[in-house]
Amino acid sequence: MKVLVVDDDASLAETIKGSLSAYSHTVDLSPDGADGSFLARSYDYDAVILDYSMPKKDGLSVCREIRAAGKTMPILFLSNTDDVETKISAFKVGADDYVTKPFSLEELRVRLDAVLRRTPNIKNSVLKIADLTLDQSMNAVSRGKKAVHLTRKEFHMLEYFMKNVGKVLSRAQIMEHVWTADGNPFSNTVEAHIRNLRMKINVDDSPNLIANVPGRGYMIDTPENLALL
Repeated sequence: MKVLVVDDDASLAETIKGSLSAYSHTVDLSPDGADGSFLARSYDYDAVILDYSMPKKDGLSVCREIRAAGKTMPILFLSNTDDVETKISAFKVGADDYVTKPFSLEELRVRLDAVLRRTPNIKNSVLKIADLTLDQSMNAVSRGKKAVHLTRKEFHMLEYFMKNVGKVLSRAQIMEHVWTADGNPFSNTVEAHIRNLRMKINVDDSPNLIANVPGRGYMIDTPENLALL
């Protein structure tokens, strides 16, 4: 999953990033509301963790702008305030959950997982194409009966492909979703990771599941469907 954390407390934001990264999430950080609103509206995130009080734009304004842009990803508010009216104001502008500071990182991660499970396209934590299986909750991949050991980046790339089975994903889309916003768009890192991913999932000469679509990008699908390209 790719998560945006918008919080002017740099130390807290880095701590949250470290915690989520340990569970194979890709995390972008934003230091204020104006920047956070721009990133959330411009890029493809699976969830946003949003501080209630920030410089330049407060969390309520950011949440309104995200929803007005047609973005439907879960938004989880963080706040020092525990009063009911403040919570209601967050939910009225489109929040999916509200966590009061201080909080445990484990609670934050579990609540984030809970709102993500309510998202229609990721209710099922197990993704499967042919004999390739990816368990999002366990961070586990297997091909047939054999476990496949991937790096975090490879896992996230495969997860993105499998959530978009049969769709052509451009290099730019892959770069945007799998890497952080400060990734170098001119490097060959996407191509290198796809080569490594193919080598790892094509165990025992299993049929290739990731195809190059000339001039457009890459697509994952069953061998039968790829043969029709």
